[in-house]
Amino acid sequence: MTVVFACDPARTRGRLYPEEESTFRSPFQRDRDRIIHASAFRRLKHKTQVFIEHEGDYFRTRLTHSIEVAQVARTISKHLGLNMELTEGVALAHDLGHTPFGHTGEEALNRLMTPYGGFDHNAQAVRIVTRLERHYAEWDGLNLTWETLEGIAKHNGPVLDPVPWALVEYDALHDLELHTHASAEAQVAALSDDIAYNNHDLHDGLRAELFSTDDLAELPILRDCFAEVDIKYPGLNYYRRRHEALRRFFGVLVEDVIRVTEGNLRDLAPQSPEDIRAAGRMMVQFSPALWSDLKVIRAFLFERMYRAPTVIAMREQVTQVVDDLFPWFMAHTDDLPKQWRKDVEEADGESALARIVSDYIAGMTDRFALQSHETLIG
Repeated sequence: MTVVFACDPARTRGRLYPEEESTFRSPFQRDRDRIIHASAFRRLKHKTQVFIEHEGDYFRTRLTHSIEVAQVARTISKHLGLNMELTEGVALAHDLGHTPFGHTGEEALNRLMTPYGGFDHNAQAVRIVTRLERHYAEWDGLNLTWETLEGIAKHNGPVLDPVPWALVEYDALHDLELHTHASAEAQVAALSDDIAYNNHDLHDGLRAELFSTDDLAELPILRDCFAEVDIKYPGLNYYRRRHEALRRFFGVLVEDVIRVTEGNLRDLAPQSPEDIRAAGRMMVQFSPALWSDLKVIRAFLFERMYRAPTVIAMREQVTQVVDDLFPWFMAHTDDLPKQWRKDVEEADGESALARIVSDYIAGMTDRFALQSHETLIG
């Protein structure tokens, strides 16, 4: 049975540049495939999630994180009867705009870009898929459908003033209705992001020995998960024990989102995707009780992982890398690759040049940023 509030690829609002559609793939399938084949998607392999890319082979990167988000999003989307290809496309693209060094790099680049309009990774993701990917003969970007672009732009909710300049620029060409909520598919992608990182950051923090299994067993939700494992598997070794507990934690989050969302949808009784967008609130949510428990877990991660002394020390080093590279490229545009020179020549003023430099630095992997810093600055 077709769910009336699911986005229908046959009724897409279309692409900025009209093109003949595929005979064997839906428009949303093509969007997902174009995202997977994008250069920016491949570069996520060497971009920080929490730990800098070279700190260990087992830690999540932006690429593995995005794949995990997409897996969760497909599961929830399928259960709710939504369009899985659209959900997956938004999930895979949601972090395309991230800089090297994760949120640390973004904070540094936003500070450096403050005189020129700032930097926002969600807006940068839209800029990448609408402008910076330059592989097609007839247009810049990936020429994605309106629904996929909407989901990338506002999966976390309406975009309020001040709207990032990169979104303003594209929205003038192709109105994404930034003041409304996104589709249910995009909302699923957003909550799947929360589920994925809350789960895998606990995994990575344990591997980095920033906290212990016993520390986790004292946290809300996880306390019950460990107790369940201990009853079912008494005497289990510590590695399997913590994995079994985190599996259950993962399941609790997914089940909670599905249950609460189904209730929200029953209450709203939407008859179209437009009813979801006009609802005035997110339809895809955690329950208040679980959200309260998650805040405790997030506070634990913030103190013990994101602000751990070793992580802070690395943050300071990589912040300096971005702080050095930005003014260097502003003053030495000849050090930009040849394919960027035409943009530099056409730049109308300092702000336009700064945005080109920002695009270039934001696209770097951790490894390439460190190598560029060593080569150019030492």
